[in-house]
Amino acid sequence: MKEYTSADIRNFAIVGHATCGKTMLSEAMLACSGAIGRLGSIANGTTVSDYHEAEQRRKTSIHASLLHTEWLGKKFNLIDTPGYLDFISEALGALRVCDFALVVVHPVDGVSLGTNQVWKYATGFDLPKMIVVNMLDKEHANFDTVLEQLRERFGPKVFPITLPLNPGPGFNRVLDVVRSDVLTYQTDGSGKYVEEPVTGEWAEKVKALHQELVEHIAESDDALLEKFFAQGGLSDDEWRAGVHTAVQKQEIIPVFCTAAETNVGVARLMDFIARHGSSPVDRAKVGALDGNGSPVDVPMTSPHTVLYVFKTLNEEHLGEVSFFRVYSGSARVGSELFNSDRNMSERIGQIFTLNGKTRQNVNSLIAGDLGAVVKLRDTHTGNTLCTPGFNVKLPKVQFPKPNIHAALKLKAKGEEDKVAQGLAALHEEDPTFVYQVDSELHQTVMSGQGELHLQVISERLRNRYKVDFDLIAPKIRFRETIKAKADSKYRHKKQTGGAGQFAEVWMRIEPKSRGTGVDFTQSLVGQNVDRVFVPSVEKGVNSACNEGILAGYRVVDLKIDFYDGKMHPVDSKDIAFQIAGKEAFREAFLNARPCLLEPIHLVEIRVPDDGMGAVIGDLSSRRGKILGMDTNDGLQVIKAQVPAAELYQYSTVLRSLTGGRAAHTEEFDHYEEMPKELEQKVIAESKKAREAKEAA
Repeated sequence: MKEYTSADIRNFAIVGHATCGKTMLSEAMLACSGAIGRLGSIANGTTVSDYHEAEQRRKTSIHASLLHTEWLGKKFNLIDTPGYLDFISEALGALRVCDFALVVVHPVDGVSLGTNQVWKYATGFDLPKMIVVNMLDKEHANFDTVLEQLRERFGPKVFPITLPLNPGPGFNRVLDVVRSDVLTYQTDGSGKYVEEPVTGEWAEKVKALHQELVEHIAESDDALLEKFFAQGGLSDDEWRAGVHTAVQKQEIIPVFCTAAETNVGVARLMDFIARHGSSPVDRAKVGALDGNGSPVDVPMTSPHTVLYVFKTLNEEHLGEVSFFRVYSGSARVGSELFNSDRNMSERIGQIFTLNGKTRQNVNSLIAGDLGAVVKLRDTHTGNTLCTPGFNVKLPKVQFPKPNIHAALKLKAKGEEDKVAQGLAALHEEDPTFVYQVDSELHQTVMSGQGELHLQVISERLRNRYKVDFDLIAPKIRFRETIKAKADSKYRHKKQTGGAGQFAEVWMRIEPKSRGTGVDFTQSLVGQNVDRVFVPSVEKGVNSACNEGILAGYRVVDLKIDFYDGKMHPVDSKDIAFQIAGKEAFREAFLNARPCLLEPIHLVEIRVPDDGMGAVIGDLSSRRGKILGMDTNDGLQVIKAQVPAAELYQYSTVLRSLTGGRAAHTEEFDHYEEMPKELEQKVIAESKKAREAKEAA
């Protein structure tokens, strides 16, 4: 394999909203460079990057795919990422290790929710951005409108490097602002074109754009700006030399026009990336934490090896594959590295460069390069591997919280261990998938970024670990409390022929403010009850609080006072006072106007203007309370409080209401009293379930 210097590597993530043609753009780049003989297609499941069976069946990307090729003597490491926010971890992992983001935009839908999200994440990683308006051969494609949207959203530095001359079906002519020429592409997928000087009405337009481009470049560098004013402009060599810096500083955010399915416009995009795109040298050091947890910089020129695992995937026949970037030193076959996150050593076995499922063995990879290694013992997504003795940890990606939840219900007993093993392994592969074994509700709850995300995780769990299950609605953590004061006097007396049981407990209870928990006190006077039995009564009360009285849910927010009682010198014992305490509490609770509380979640929804009415109407039907509305990144942001019981599969409903152009986050906020009719329904369902369990 040809060797490249770090400066000759171009690492970039192809990101954007779903269905904007990212996978076909990747395919077109491979076709242009000769890495593949002809373009594959999404419909036929023949693209290089969508090689998993689930992707081919669904006609959509699920995994980030690492691809590589060569163009103009530069090595391109490109990562094709899924567009659905269900798989946002794939895009985040890719952006974490790349040197710039290639943001792909739909020519009809324009700047979508997914565009905003990946732009924000790329900015968070301090990455330069380039933009591709793709699929310009589609009906109703409108480059000018999309360019205006891009400038409104991302600022006046957004600048068209290429323009479509005949957008829509048959699109094949592109105006190049840098070279001031017109390119006419073949539409056979080869990417070949002929070029000619620009003439007619476009000549004046390209002249004005070219002058604007030079001004942007001059503004990126003080020395160039000084020359610009002194000379009244810049020479071709001067402004061309300044393009790279201008892109790094985002004084220009280049925009390109393409139609990836026919490979139109892609070659000139690749020219620009090769000549002016970011290389690892532009991010020549990375921040880390040393063994003491103190910040330290790791320069790319360090002799110590430091690499970051940005993705793990269990591949058939190979086992677990770890995708990584080398930040310093080199990754070599047979070397011993230290996993600083897990405090263990790892031996590097086979190293691959990848084009989807096609793998090529290499002996080593230099600083700045991307690759994959197989069968590491216990290294997972987000881990750092480094030279032993040079123990550093690179910062992990902060993933968004899950917004959809489902409970796993096994169809056969005895498979709990296999499920536990599978869930743990799947979480290690995909940190945005989380699960919880809920001891209170006796359910295993799976949580993800959307319905499709949970479907894919479920398929992997079934196929890989051979378990069968259904996904059902998770139980809700209702709570029980009281609205009035009450007291009780309960006597427990049991005679069995030998030593008996005797205890009498006098108790009063009263409500406390929301969120303050259960407070047990005693105010005994005199010698009616020995103080040694106070813990016994408290134990009985705690048992009743954990089991619930009305519907089997935990009791909260009340004060209990054990103020008197009676005992027997022989028959009073710990168990007797436990039982008396439990029953006295139950009796008092039922006399204190008991009620159920339901969890209320704070929900934030980002939605386009034209989806506001449908979303607000739906929230009202879910007993939601609108707290406020704001505008951010061109989207409306709705904040509301919604009962948790009304949020099952809400992300799916929201996607349906808005055509996939809205997203939400949710988190627990507080408890409040349930409406009476719903309370009675929950109590009845709980009673029915209890009776069924007893009958079984």
